[in-house]
Amino acid sequence: MIPDWETERRRMVEEQLSKRGIRDERVLSAMNAIPREDFVVPEARLAAYFDEPVPIGCGQTISQPYMTALMAQSLELAGTETVLEVGAGCGYHAAVLGNLAARVISVEIIPALAELARRNLARAGLDHNVTVICGDGSLGYPGLAPYDAISVEAGAPEIPSALLAQLNDPGRLVIPVGERGEHELRVVWKRRGQIEHRVETLCRFVPLRFPRR
Repeated sequence: MIPDWETERRRMVEEQLSKRGIRDERVLSAMNAIPREDFVVPEARLAAYFDEPVPIGCGQTISQPYMTALMAQSLELAGTETVLEVGAGCGYHAAVLGNLAARVISVEIIPALAELARRNLARAGLDHNVTVICGDGSLGYPGLAPYDAISVEAGAPEIPSALLAQLNDPGRLVIPVGERGEHELRVVWKRRGQIEHRVETLCRFVPLRFPRR
């Protein structure tokens, strides 16, 4: 039996997001509007709105809905920003960011996932302001820097210096930092040449991948 996807999205927003402290109405509206079920692999479609990460192929996952919302909320987007995303995955997080910002540049290191993200975004009609590039996201994308906000959807042992260099002033960056399997979700902001940060929560992410040398 095919679920009522609109009901599933509404339940996700109410039970997984609103009740757990997501207050940004623009983030809640975006996640209520974007068809998450269209971004997961067919065999995992029934798990699209589960409160957990879901496999998307190539050893990667689509993040738990709450984590997507928390990261987006932490960037405090107003709708005018150019955002760099590191780790396009299946394209869902880029779709959420594209709903909240003027432009999104999403960098994905795995060619198959970069193509998957492009297809998913185009099929959902959400690619008008999202560009997916296959490349090393740890290096950012200097050609269009600086970025008003940067979102990293993979864990790194430290914040890549290239991303800090490409962050606008003022600007915000959100990234999981730590060793494999144990991360702190850090919100970093650049203001008047100074870098500050806070730890939003503990989390677990797939590791940030680097090209083989």
